[in-house]
Amino acid sequence: MKRVVALVAGLALLIGGAGVLVSVVAQSRDSGNEDSPRSEQPSSRPGAQWQLPDEEARVAPAKRLQPFYDQVADWQECGANECARITVPLDYAEPDGKTIKLQLLRVPATDQDAKVGALVVNPGGPGAAGTEYASQASYAFGKPLLAKFDIVGFDPRGTGSSSPIDCLSDDDLDAYLAADPSPDTPEEIAAAVEWDERMGKGCVEKSGDLAAHVSTVEAARDMDVIRAVLDERKLNYFGASYGTKLGATYADIFPETSGRLVLDGAVDVSLDARESSLGQARGFQRAIDAYVDDCVDDGGCYLGADRDAALDTITDFLDDVDAAPMKVGDRELAVGNAFYGIVLPLYNQDYWSLLDSALGAALEGRAGELLQLSDFYSSRIGDPYADNSSEAIWAINCLDDPTSMPIDEIPGQLKAFRKASPTFGDVFAWGLAGCAGIQVEVAEERAPLTAAGADPLLVTGTTRDPATPYEWAEALAEQLEPAVLVSREGDGHTAYNQGNSCVDDVVERYLLDGVVPDDAVDCPAA
Repeated sequence: MKRVVALVAGLALLIGGAGVLVSVVAQSRDSGNEDSPRSEQPSSRPGAQWQLPDEEARVAPAKRLQPFYDQVADWQECGANECARITVPLDYAEPDGKTIKLQLLRVPATDQDAKVGALVVNPGGPGAAGTEYASQASYAFGKPLLAKFDIVGFDPRGTGSSSPIDCLSDDDLDAYLAADPSPDTPEEIAAAVEWDERMGKGCVEKSGDLAAHVSTVEAARDMDVIRAVLDERKLNYFGASYGTKLGATYADIFPETSGRLVLDGAVDVSLDARESSLGQARGFQRAIDAYVDDCVDDGGCYLGADRDAALDTITDFLDDVDAAPMKVGDRELAVGNAFYGIVLPLYNQDYWSLLDSALGAALEGRAGELLQLSDFYSSRIGDPYADNSSEAIWAINCLDDPTSMPIDEIPGQLKAFRKASPTFGDVFAWGLAGCAGIQVEVAEERAPLTAAGADPLLVTGTTRDPATPYEWAEALAEQLEPAVLVSREGDGHTAYNQGNSCVDDVVERYLLDGVVPDDAVDCPAA
């Protein structure tokens, strides 16, 4: 059930114009090794821009880490882009021990002569592949940034092709995601408990020591090695959703090398599990309210004549699917799938039309489109899964915060969660028990975050963001000493490159020229 709390992350990355769902391409995977970092001669292929290592950029924070900071990436052609793998310690407390590999992908700046440097990017999750995000840079970032920055994505440790964590078989993952996220019978509650235990045990059984070393703090330490390998004296970074937590953690650990950081669709890193889940419940209720209001205002809404009627239709539909899953070929749409299929399009207003079509068809007995949306949520692009994001999100979240409410205390939370979200409250309440099965302890804790001493950074938020509520952006901007808040009035997840020129101008002037707003910026609806 931590899979529900994990909605913080943006689930599947939706970028580009309406109708574009980014498919995730399975890549070769490395489950961990004990290779030492090696200095390799860079590729000399035509058109590549190479430079000698910058000694000042490569000074490690500890002498034992210096070999990792000295390594030279061997960039190779990777379709239209460039790819490389670098080595980092499995455990930063034991840098002479086991190591793992990180996958990087670089999209070269289109105007190399005017290049500012490298912009490291992370799409959130936790669990989403940063290499895939970078490969879709033409959708995710504006032309001014594409012209003057090499866009560099990396798969954080335990995800994508960076020693991916494995916890369940594909068949078990299907069943896990299909299970009722708001169990209301003793049998369903027992099944939910069993799945959480199986997830935690499976991560250790299938991934070994890696299961204890996929925390956000360790991923932030990896980012400093990436910065050094890129020969950047300061890290320029764009992180979305959970990527804001990763960026804030980096700025807190490495303030002296923290450069221009944009934290888009911010996470409030100070919240405990209950308050975080309540915040998301409110956020998704705002989003579903906005969706049905838009439907009703257009007239002839397929869900009902007014908001209450429309929301009742959705609730009744989920109850019906819980009682009797819908056949889709040789598969079926279970209530867990239906839930994820409904919430996924709420991340971007451009995708509301997809929900119109999918939910409308399901109400008429045809559930294929809704199951497809659920599959996009979990990166089930064909068979098997395209990546391990559904397992990584559980492993990382539960390692960062292993708090788990006893199952017999959850019913006492339902009243508060139903007040926050009449439609989805039960789902988020039951998610509080989601980390009960964790088998490992985090190697390094770090809280609270202040980023004291770091360069000024931007925190952005959208007023009706479902996954990272606007209040979280306000809170993070307050917690980080050098932060300036940029607000977008509107719907959907994140603020940059969502059709609001005010937000885009502020972000791009900051990243390209270092222009920091004198005060908070409020951008009206476009």
